[in-house]
Amino acid sequence: MSYIAHNTKRSATTLIKPHVTERAAGLAEKGAYVFVVSPRATKSDIIRAVKELYKVNPVKVNVISVPSKHTAGRRGIRGVRAGFKKAIVFLKKGETIELG
Repeated sequence: MSYIAHNTKRSATTLIKPHVTERAAGLAEKGAYVFVVSPRATKSDIIRAVKELYKVNPVKVNVISVPSKHTAGRRGIRGVRAGFKKAIVFLKKGETIELG
């Protein structure tokens, strides 16, 4: 396996999916995009993955770990909503990412 193929595979597993919410849509208008990322991903991994998959140059990345939360269940059974790690990727002015 060549280095390039290995790197592309790793980039595909770094970014799990776009995180689409009202707040994320507002940020996208300003040039910032939100992604759910691998729990082991670092900022440099995220920058590399965005460059390879979307062909844009990120200016800055903020990483946030969203904790798991207890939810009200049914019939006295409580549930847990899983936590995840998300990244807000800021792009240069004029660059965009097509998520749809």
